[in-house]
Amino acid sequence: MKKSIYLFAFASLSALACTGGNAYKISGVINGAADGDSVYIQNRVNREFVKVAGAVIKDGKFSFEGKQDSTVNRYITYTKGEKKLYADFFLESGDISLTLGETDSIVGTPSNDTYQAFKSKMNAYSMKEEAIYSSMQSPTLTDEERKAKSNEMNGIEKSMTETIAQTIDQNVANPVGIHLLKAYNFYLEFDKLEAVLAKVPAKFQKNEDIIRLNSLVKTSKKTSVGQKFTDFSMLTPEGKAIKLSDYAGKGKYVLVDFWASWCGPCRQEMPNLVKAYAQYKDKGFEIVGVSLDKDGKSWKGGISKLNITWPQMSDLKYWDCEGSKLYAIRSIPHTVLIDKEGNIIARGLHGEELQAKLAELIK
Repeated sequence: MKKSIYLFAFASLSALACTGGNAYKISGVINGAADGDSVYIQNRVNREFVKVAGAVIKDGKFSFEGKQDSTVNRYITYTKGEKKLYADFFLESGDISLTLGETDSIVGTPSNDTYQAFKSKMNAYSMKEEAIYSSMQSPTLTDEERKAKSNEMNGIEKSMTETIAQTIDQNVANPVGIHLLKAYNFYLEFDKLEAVLAKVPAKFQKNEDIIRLNSLVKTSKKTSVGQKFTDFSMLTPEGKAIKLSDYAGKGKYVLVDFWASWCGPCRQEMPNLVKAYAQYKDKGFEIVGVSLDKDGKSWKGGISKLNITWPQMSDLKYWDCEGSKLYAIRSIPHTVLIDKEGNIIARGLHGEELQAKLAELIK
């Protein structure tokens, strides 16, 4: 369960494109809601909900009617006490049928039908992954059985990646494809992302997210495998300024680990790094942690709890981390392996792949 855990971290798109027609009607049901409860259409701006329109549930149902000249991604939200339900959809002309609850369904218009089919596939993959992950916690599993389940998990991850890439490619000329490209681009290697971006129609090329992704592709080439490492400076947990060049290019293999204390997959991967560091730190190997934390106390707490003993640096800027920008980091954990001369020789190595690479390099 690698990248899929962090799909929630990506906000929805703003207005995407003009389409024909303008009248829409949303007819919906919220499972477990009561008459008199409120439902809202909301936009997502800077990771915050902004109300666009509201409706009151009557006879177990609610509806919205209006005019919409463009296809935009919006959210239906329902909150009552501790119960919070929300799902994103495409607000566009036509009749939209919506059900929100244990299983969400939003269909009726071209964009929503395509998006719903995609989300149904992704939910199915996630359920399979969760079942496998749960079964792997059993202490009775043999090493062979655990490895088989891990391979099964990797197979699901591969199928998920293929579904994402295929759906984006098939819809790159419409708002659904542009939305998915923004939300799931980190599943695509940069060369594949570049190829997809080249197919984006001119009418979308000025979209701020497409501009950002094109810039990201250009940045990635500066720190791709085969390039010299790019230096940067940040502060240690104690407030001392250090540079990556204090370690890289000094005759050791250096693994730059982009992580954060709030990142679940990072915490799951950390024991592998602890193991690698213990095995190779006296044989010409170093790790430099670059944290995307935004709170110093949480960062220091994560270092202590996860038994991290290698150098750490951060500017506490979250996803605006200057170091991560220079290395075109789109998801974490992410690693960059630098050789003794300061050349980047691998990216994205984790778990067994990292162990195998280090065993190959460090005798």
